[in-house]
Amino acid sequence: MLALRSAVFNLLFYAYLIALMVFGLPTALFGTRGVLRLANLWARGSLWLLRVVCGTRVVFRGRGNIPAEPCILAAKHQSFLEIIALCALFPDFTFVLKSELTRIPLFGWYLGRSGQIAVNRGQGRAALQQVSRGARAVLDAGRQVFIFPEGTRRAPGDPAVYKAGISFVYSETGAACLPVAVNSGLFWPRASFLRRPGTAVVEFLPVIPPGLPRQVFQDRMIEGVEGASRRLMAEAVQADPRLASMFPEGSVPA
Repeated sequence: MLALRSAVFNLLFYAYLIALMVFGLPTALFGTRGVLRLANLWARGSLWLLRVVCGTRVVFRGRGNIPAEPCILAAKHQSFLEIIALCALFPDFTFVLKSELTRIPLFGWYLGRSGQIAVNRGQGRAALQQVSRGARAVLDAGRQVFIFPEGTRRAPGDPAVYKAGISFVYSETGAACLPVAVNSGLFWPRASFLRRPGTAVVEFLPVIPPGLPRQVFQDRMIEGVEGASRRLMAEAVQADPRLASMFPEGSVPA
């Protein structure tokens, strides 16, 4: 039953995405705002499909920690699910993403049209400076900047490997940072078509103010995101012990 429901969801999910991209082309006439509204519609519809077809709900905690002013949002990256969730919650945003995504037909055009920051990660410091310039422009325009500090998705239980780029952008832009913890990888696993039922949580942690030394910021951000993500995963396993199978042996959070 899990495989069948997952297959039905995936079929509907991609059909919905393609249909919106094709029939939503006129949104380009309304510039960035129009494309972002389309992205918000896609995200909300996708979460609805996930809940109805697979029995997977997404809940947000700590929404009171979201500042009124633009900030850098630094999220744990376990799954594609947190991308959808963030697009559903925030009406105006910019992701820092790898440039390869912009080469996907039609989808890449939407990324460019909506003002996302595409980076060639092989360019080292030049890429960091590009991100900082782009992030500063986005923040000055009153928009949020979303960064996944690990750079790629990591499965539950995998060792955390955070890049130094987030602290560079934090320092260069002078913006506050909103850390975000998740347990989404338990329900939308990386490199798997299965979508498991349960409650995926996206939790916004207390804001880290601007102006801290880079290493102090980095340590605080990692400690907060990793600690809260482990707590969320432990809660999920306690609610459904079958989720323990998602972790490597000996790495199930207590």
